[in-house]
Amino acid sequence: MTTESAIRLIDGIDKTELTSLKQELFKYAVDYSRIRVDWYLANSEGRREMEDLRSAKHTAFIDSCNVLSRAMIKKGEDATWRKRLGDDRKTIGDFACFINLITGLRAR
Repeated sequence: MTTESAIRLIDGIDKTELTSLKQELFKYAVDYSRIRVDWYLANSEGRREMEDLRSAKHTAFIDSCNVLSRAMIKKGEDATWRKRLGDDRKTIGDFACFINLITGLRAR
């Protein structure tokens, strides 16, 4: 995933009128990206201790992507961002980190 492709996906999400689901997705993205950094900085024992929580946060982010995209489709909104994101867990995890980065930069 490139920065440009992540921005296109985020822009697709930003178009929704389903504000609470969008904010929930962003919250899960930040939660997952935070623990992903913590995991990277931890020693092997620390990584083992946080592995289950890291995986659960990853799954929660993926679930929030699915919930939002289904709700967008039901509302008649364009949810092609979800198909373009795909189903690869690593790529979806990277996307969570991009959401954290890009929304953080947009907030300045």
